[in-house]
Amino acid sequence: MKRANISRRRFVSTTAAASAAVIAAPFVRTAHAAGKLSIGLWDHWVPSANAASKALIEEWAAKEKVDVQIDYITSQGEKLLMTAAMESQSKSGHDILTLRTWWAHEYAKNLAPVDDIVEPLIKQNGAVNETVKYLGYADGHWLAVPATPGSNIKGPCSRIDLMKQHAGIDVQALYPAGQPPKAENWTLDTFLKAAEACHKAGFPFGIGLGTTTDSVDTIGAIFQSFGATLVDANEKITVKSDAVREALDYYTRLARFFPPDAPAWDDATNNKWLVSGKGALIMNPPSAWAVAKRDAPQVAEQLWTHGMPSGPKGRFAPFASYFWGIWSFGKNKSAAKSLLVYLSQPEAIEKLVVGSQGFDLPPFANKGFDLPPFANMTTLKVWADEGPPRGTLYHYPNPYNHQILSIAAAPSPPKIAQQIYAQGLMTKMTVRHMQGEPMEKTLAWAETQLEGFMRS
Repeated sequence: MKRANISRRRFVSTTAAASAAVIAAPFVRTAHAAGKLSIGLWDHWVPSANAASKALIEEWAAKEKVDVQIDYITSQGEKLLMTAAMESQSKSGHDILTLRTWWAHEYAKNLAPVDDIVEPLIKQNGAVNETVKYLGYADGHWLAVPATPGSNIKGPCSRIDLMKQHAGIDVQALYPAGQPPKAENWTLDTFLKAAEACHKAGFPFGIGLGTTTDSVDTIGAIFQSFGATLVDANEKITVKSDAVREALDYYTRLARFFPPDAPAWDDATNNKWLVSGKGALIMNPPSAWAVAKRDAPQVAEQLWTHGMPSGPKGRFAPFASYFWGIWSFGKNKSAAKSLLVYLSQPEAIEKLVVGSQGFDLPPFANKGFDLPPFANMTTLKVWADEGPPRGTLYHYPNPYNHQILSIAAAPSPPKIAQQIYAQGLMTKMTVRHMQGEPMEKTLAWAETQLEGFMRS
């Protein structure tokens, strides 16, 4: 855990105060508020991202004369998850805590309502995508504030040279920098043929079959591109549908071209695979590219982040949405809301994106908004300028909205979807079927697992 203490004597000029004042009533410093705020933030994979969030919080704290304590909490070893669980149980800890994907629903009973700031932010900044709402909204209320830090798309990051040489695919032509995608023929069939060709050449696609998020996110998007859901929105088990059979058959065939130890992969393995030069493609946000830029520049120069292949039911991209939660037992909710409005202003969002080297994605990006120069938060200059190669991240934030941003196991009710996701049920189904278990036996096993999830 990294900690930064901010003195109330330090003053840094603000950039977002004027916009923030339009949304939230001015923060009133009173004896009840105590002038202190404690924040637990995710310790970002991109080191410069922490500096960006710290600087913005310093700006706000200096203006409001609030003493702020920031703890940067790593997700390695599930320390962030353990922090959330312990604070929720003990009803003590930080005023604000970063919540990943499903956690807003998990800890809803202990979160302060935030409709009073989220709804105005949406009116100002533009609509959030449906996955953000699915993960952060319930029973007519916002559970937490959609956050920029941590939110990401886990789409393909391809080796330009290897895809062109072995699969005959020019990913830069499919997704040209500064132009709309030309990806009509970038389909799941094309993807399968490319995986086979690169595997044969000794450069397999670096996709895992484990139970951690990267593996689950990838298979979830592929299943959705077939219209395959294990449990529908009405809590009906649908695992024995034709769509699930088609998706499982496809993914099992695709998985034969993954590295042989793919079932044992975790979220760090695919990054290492790409940086080492062993693979032609992984599914990941730009963190692997950022590491390659530092440690293996010859690899980084050949990387291109782009959109997903399309399936029978559309083009779905794995999307992870992060949130900022305000604990209902927090001692300074007024200051907490004021800070989160400040961090959600367009100027602040751009600084967070730049600080993460383009990794972080604004949650308010679907419709854009009329606050020059932020006409559209998916077309910030950083994504066009980052390199090498220049423009490698241009299509990462889905600027033409040609993909449906999704999360694995949706649209199942979150209480069920979270268990499907956490257990890696779809990857387990793939491994069982790939090892020779008949399709119907695999589906029957999955049905039993789902029945157990629904009883718990």
